[in-house]
Amino acid sequence: MTALPAPLRRALANGSLYAVLAALGFSFKAIFVKLAYAAGPVDAISLLALRMVLSLPLFLWLVWASRSQGDAPLTLGDGLRVAVLGLFGYYLASLFDFYGLQYISAGLERLILFTYPTLVLIIQAVVQRERPTLRTLAAMGLCYLGLGIAFVHDISVASVGSQVLAGSLWVFASAVTYALYYSGTGMMLKRMGSMRLAGLCGTASSLMVLAHYLLVADVAPLLQLPSAVWWNAGLMALFSTVLPIYWVALAIQRMGPTHTAAVGNLGPVLTVLASWAILSEEISLYQVVGLVLVLVAVSRLKPAKKAEGQLEGERTTA
Repeated sequence: MTALPAPLRRALANGSLYAVLAALGFSFKAIFVKLAYAAGPVDAISLLALRMVLSLPLFLWLVWASRSQGDAPLTLGDGLRVAVLGLFGYYLASLFDFYGLQYISAGLERLILFTYPTLVLIIQAVVQRERPTLRTLAAMGLCYLGLGIAFVHDISVASVGSQVLAGSLWVFASAVTYALYYSGTGMMLKRMGSMRLAGLCGTASSLMVLAHYLLVADVAPLLQLPSAVWWNAGLMALFSTVLPIYWVALAIQRMGPTHTAAVGNLGPVLTVLASWAILSEEISLYQVVGLVLVLVAVSRLKPAKKAEGQLEGERTTA
């Protein structure tokens, strides 16, 4: 590290570079999905199966790499909770997201997913029987106003508005299931580190996805897919699934969950820019206004105490 430039050494030491890399990795997930759809005849469950089968060894590596954290041995109850979290976090949330990306732009997808902090607050308000503050309600209203502006733009430029609506509903379902996953991690993070939890939940999700695929399809069609589909699935598994989880864990260790989550707000911006540069998706004034409103709203939401220390900080993800 001594051979690195001083600014880069500082960014590594204080965790800011890891947080930026994580936001970049998570933001590129939708880009890889779109590129894979364009590269060959692959459906959502097949692409998700590719992502998870390639991610499984990396998730197992996360479990192995976190073995020295001194976590307590897993009980049967812990195993069941990990399975439920895996069901919501990397299986259903990812599957719904992949369905939605068949119909909507990567930029709109990231904005919809980025509303999950508001859903976390709603879930915790219901569970804890707490009334949201006026500031929280105002921020939530601003968030959905921005989303509505961006949504109306996509409806107006799409040739089939009903497909945009269907895709948006699928992605919103992904945001809901991810919010359930996020809300449920608080208790488990008291018993184990974030890396181990991510590895265990990812492993459980990978097995669920593979079981789902084998119930509805054969392995042979996967082997016949174009190499470009495999390349994009592999990049998604490495750069947009496992490595960002590892980077977030390193960032949280150095700069804390609050600052890590703040850097994660770059996610939607990076997705919109990448979708314009790589996918040639249009960026309009409506999208910029909607993006700004959503970012301002999410930044003003009070972090949920039970979720503070959550592995991903941003979001993204699924």
